Amino acid sequence: MAEVREPRVVVGVDGSPGSLAALRRAVVEAAARGAVLVPLLAGPPSEAAARRLLDGALRHAVGGWPDGVVVRPVVVAGAAGPALVAAVGGPDDLLLLGAREHRRHLRGARTERHCRLHAPCPVRAVAAPADRPVRAA
Repeated sequence: MAEVREPRVVVGVDGSPGSLAALRRAVVEAAARGAVLVPLLAGPPSEAAARRLLDGALRHAVGGWPDGVVVRPVVVAGAAGPALVAAVGGPDDLLLLGAREHRRHLRGARTERHCRLHAPCPVRAVAAPADRPVRAA
């Protein structure tokens, strides 16, 4: 018998305006799909600092931990691209990334390119609203 897996909405979080916009969108998508929300932070200085950043990002993006959505945060050491691809499980999942304001952010561009080439699911880049800059504390 095949294993039944919960659908996931995975979102890369780094505290940037784009990642906070992607996190807002991910909460909406997870609720609409009945999916597990997986906010992922890669390469942090420490797990405690990463958890604080994730908590702050959720607070700034949607006012705190969302009701009615299962949230399973992931903190990993290493490169974001491979970690994000590993966090999605199949074609029914969704991977959201924050779009960079300027394509000069090479690390973000490499992450997006890696995800688009290797993720088995749709990958969407979400831009921060131009009139509403946000930043995690």
